Amino acid sequence: MKPRALVLAGSRTGAPDLVAERERVAHKVLATVGGMTLLEAVVHALRQAGVAAIAVSANHPAVEAEAHRLGAELLPVARGPSESVGLALERFGTPLLVTTGDHPLLQPGWIEALVEGTEPGVDVSLMLARRDRVEAVAPGTRRTWLAFADGDWSGCNLFLLATPGAERAVSAWKQVEADRKRPWRIARRLGIGTLWSYWRGKLTLAEAIARLAQSLGVTATLVPASDGRAAIDVDKPEDLALARKLAAEP
Repeated sequence: MKPRALVLAGSRTGAPDLVAERERVAHKVLATVGGMTLLEAVVHALRQAGVAAIAVSANHPAVEAEAHRLGAELLPVARGPSESVGLALERFGTPLLVTTGDHPLLQPGWIEALVEGTEPGVDVSLMLARRDRVEAVAPGTRRTWLAFADGDWSGCNLFLLATPGAERAVSAWKQVEADRKRPWRIARRLGIGTLWSYWRGKLTLAEAIARLAQSLGVTATLVPASDGRAAIDVDKPEDLALARKLAAEP
């Protein structure tokens, strides 16, 4: 069964959109890379990967208009990403791919790798990229790194909610998102044994994901990105400049 997809493209209340201001557009996902808006590039990659249906979660009229132009279904933005994903789960069920509208380098092959790398029965899978792969394509880039025994990793804003059991993970997503820059807090919830392993540098990322999933009553797996570009999203004007540079390279 081919997954459907949700693209998160909401506006954060009260947060400045520096990319939109610099580019003089209404929202950062309307900035362009390689002749397409960021949102268009994401939708295009999803379609190339064979995604059955695409919804965009948006709360800005200009983004809603762009989603309509691209033929995507519109979903409302809830109080946070986890609740927005929950609405999409109610609408589409599983399997459901989740990504973001500021991911202009997204490639169909990465989507296919995530789907194919998710074994039957696994509730949730997520893609992350090792630091060496990211820095191989973007030396000196400033990212949020998750430090584990098997190296530093960066998120790729690409998830697969593969089974109905993933709803339990979504219910805990909000707190995990709040702690994404403080991995020790995530480890602390898993018990002193896991925390001790993390402090000693003995906890791999895959082990951390498995233990976190177990604490939530789900199964989860890591799918490592083969291409460091998978970790490049657009939060700042410098990120947009980097994405444009990488998009122009063969």
